[in-house]
Amino acid sequence: MSGGGINWPALKAAALAAQGRAYVPYSEYRVGAALLTSAGEIVAGCNVENATYGATCCAERTAVFSAVAAGHTSFRAIAVATHGADAGTPCGICRQVLAEFSEDGALEVLCFTPEGAEARYTLAELLPHAFALK
Repeated sequence: MSGGGINWPALKAAALAAQGRAYVPYSEYRVGAALLTSAGEIVAGCNVENATYGATCCAERTAVFSAVAAGHTSFRAIAVATHGADAGTPCGICRQVLAEFSEDGALEVLCFTPEGAEARYTLAELLPHAFALK
């Protein structure tokens, strides 16, 4: 799948690589995410669990936080790798964090599994009424 000048195969490969690095001793549910910056860079993240569960961070937020730490605040797309028969979508907190950097909701979100499931959305479709102060 490719569209809009986005190299989806490269994003998927980065998300799968990050998925393999997930720290998931409690749920064993590995998630990897790869964020495409407006500058064309790919920044990946994986979920990192914690015994308190509340301190756990999802792959999508890890990717966003890493990108911001590297100086990026404008994004075009994100690929999210999960497992199972259906492709998992970002949780509500991750959707809201992504919305902070996609005021118009046009961020493209590709959710997929190594098993072959795939779904594509815009952030506005996943979070139609995002909270915003801007």
